Amino acid sequence: MAESVLSRLKSVHIGSDIGLAFGVMGLLVILVMPLPPFLLDCGLAVSITASVLILMVGLFIVRPLDFTSFPTLLLISTLLRLSLNVATTRLVLSHGYEGPLAAGHVVAAFGGFLMGGDVLIGLIVFSILLVVNFMVITKGSGRIAEVAARFSLDAMPGKQMAIDSEMSAGSINDIEAKRRRRELEEESSFYGSMDGAAKFVRGDAIAGLIITVINIVGGLTIGVLRHGMPVGDAFATFTTLTVGDGLVSQIPALLVSTAAGIVVTKGGIEGTADKAIVRQLGASPQALAIAGSAAGLLALLPGLPAIPFLAIAGLAGGGAWLRGRALIKAALDVTQAIKPMEQAEPPITQSLQIDTLRLELGYGLLSLASGDGARLTEQIKVLRKTFATEMGFILPPVRVQDNMELPANGYCFRIKEMEAGKGDLRPGMLLAINPAGGFAPVEGERTKEPAFGLPAVWITENTRQEATLKGCTVVDLASVLITHLTELIRGNLDELLSYSETQKLLDGLAKEHQRLVTDLIPSQISTGGVQRVLQALLQERVSIRDLPTILEGIQEACGSGARSIQAILAHVRIRLSRQISMANTGPGGYIPALPLSAEWEAAFSDAIVPQGDERQLAIAPSKLREFIQSLKAAFEAAAGEHPVVICSSLIRPHVRMVIARSQPTTVVLGQQEIHAQSRLRALGSI
Repeated sequence: MAESVLSRLKSVHIGSDIGLAFGVMGLLVILVMPLPPFLLDCGLAVSITASVLILMVGLFIVRPLDFTSFPTLLLISTLLRLSLNVATTRLVLSHGYEGPLAAGHVVAAFGGFLMGGDVLIGLIVFSILLVVNFMVITKGSGRIAEVAARFSLDAMPGKQMAIDSEMSAGSINDIEAKRRRRELEEESSFYGSMDGAAKFVRGDAIAGLIITVINIVGGLTIGVLRHGMPVGDAFATFTTLTVGDGLVSQIPALLVSTAAGIVVTKGGIEGTADKAIVRQLGASPQALAIAGSAAGLLALLPGLPAIPFLAIAGLAGGGAWLRGRALIKAALDVTQAIKPMEQAEPPITQSLQIDTLRLELGYGLLSLASGDGARLTEQIKVLRKTFATEMGFILPPVRVQDNMELPANGYCFRIKEMEAGKGDLRPGMLLAINPAGGFAPVEGERTKEPAFGLPAVWITENTRQEATLKGCTVVDLASVLITHLTELIRGNLDELLSYSETQKLLDGLAKEHQRLVTDLIPSQISTGGVQRVLQALLQERVSIRDLPTILEGIQEACGSGARSIQAILAHVRIRLSRQISMANTGPGGYIPALPLSAEWEAAFSDAIVPQGDERQLAIAPSKLREFIQSLKAAFEAAAGEHPVVICSSLIRPHVRMVIARSQPTTVVLGQQEIHAQSRLRALGSI
């Protein structure tokens, strides 16, 4: 136990939590315990030095958030001054009759210096300092802190929207977005704390004024009535001590108030205060020249001292001349820098860059991506994470921007600058969809859901509860947009997987799989070949998250002599049979299947002709129409299920190509792609 206490005491030092606790407790003790003059001198020296340090730090910080501890320092410094003020008052009232050194040397020195032998002048100067601190600096700092706190809170939604927009556009990553959000929270908390801390400074000034009056009245009363001092001597002695005490407390308070004003006014200033002031005051040579001319004219007026005004005029004129030369030189440098840039024509190069994914909004829908309703950007981030988990690669950033050419309530999705889908929304309304089919049984504007073309109804917020009770699915505007975007992306996944994204996937594999990549690329297949295999899988919505297994399948196919992408893809799909089968297993634990009849198997097999390394389908158009009709009839017979078409692996790519023209979401599996442990349930045949 003793060792634990000893080790804890050893941790007490400046900057530790226990040290700060002991320091604050010490300040509170001073309020009730008397201090000898020597300790009081030490405390006053610390107060003055700390105030100067706070002012200097406030001057040289680059931004207010670099001094987030300032509100706490305001409280502690105010408590320190009040504690020392109370201790000084105790000494003045109890030992003031003994002479000027009754409250220590610091108080006596300040009082004697300001008085200059005249009590009345000292009181007047001290009163002026009180007014300057209380009415000017303290009041102004408090008002600035109050306004800054309010404006900071009002601007927070806009700043948050800007961060989300930059993240959605890919300008910043998740780490930078988190850092900016944390900085935004710190800024709001700082200005809110400064608004409250400014009241400490104001209260300190009021307390100093009251304590000064108490010291003078109480000192005179005690000196005359208790100690029998003459009124004149008592007034001179206690007034000198009181003014000295007031100066020792008011000068640090004045410094801290000035520091508070500097910190809260630095919100829009770049760099330290000294550099910003010099840079901005000396930015205009015309202003310097006019100020110098005014000083020169004042020097010619009779009765005014010519030397100070002439010196100021010379300095201002010289500064204007130097600043003018600097501006001319900067303009020449900019002109010389622009010429080679114009010759290189960078704007034309930049115009060649395209957005992979872009969402354009009409002006009536801009509130979805800004202000309090900015759920769209958050859902886009979730969408990208979902696709990374499900499909195995990170989607390109989705750029959200306005388009004044669209209808007010219209939107448009573009993939590589080409229109992929569009629709219209109703701001302030909700979309109700009947899961049983048909329009929702509620009052509203009938429409079609943009992603799947389902019947839907636009309803108001007041009708939400009614629609929910009737079993309808109610979604907001952001969810409608995200659903449409999700389906468009799923249908174009292969286009979004570029060569560079493929290389990133290969480079991002774990260290134990890098040897596989080295053995495979480029000796057996190129990176472009791997990209084509991955694109073919994504085109049929097969996840490529298990990239090591896919690469192993490619290596096995290439090792067995396969060279065409079709042959390599067929082998890879067999290696992914467990994943593919699980993805198509329904809620009942089985794969709903529509196998191809023997007649159609033979028809497709006979229609396949070799063309080099690839195989092509050459079948009569009438046969294709007959097959599509048979397919539709089989799907209608299997209503309520989402069956998978099953055929031989040899003809699977060609059957998939034919079916995709009429039913692009239908899955076609080869017989070898069905895992041995999967259960099948035939819903008929084609």
